[in-house]
Amino acid sequence: MRTLLRFFGLADAEAPPESEAPVPDAATVIGPGVTLKGELQGEGPLTMLGRFEGDIVLNGDMHVGPDAHVDANISARKITIAGVVRGNLSADTRVEILPSGSLTGTVKSASFAAADGATVKGEIWVERSTPAAAPGRTP
Repeated sequence: MRTLLRFFGLADAEAPPESEAPVPDAATVIGPGVTLKGELQGEGPLTMLGRFEGDIVLNGDMHVGPDAHVDANISARKITIAGVVRGNLSADTRVEILPSGSLTGTVKSASFAAADGATVKGEIWVERSTPAAAPGRTP
């Protein structure tokens, strides 16, 4: 509509078109009836409610819903599992397995928690992130 108004000289030519307006950080949701295979990369939060097979590289938090099935290597800021996950997980801050969650694979994270009732099979590597050294100091 704005393009049409600009065409007739009725809108400010300096205003960006609606399609170029910034999009707020909204969670991406893969619905319960969706099955995907391949590589998923992105920014922001992701909620998986369906099925996924492949690799996930995310600059944000990932939540695996209670009915989701994920067979993937996952790299994200934080990973929360309420469904079934098979694969290697790498999280910058935390991996959390909720009571309905099941994980088979390797975890590398700064923090790890598994609730009563959760199933975990594999290796857990908890490595604290090292703070940057102060200027003028050597470790």
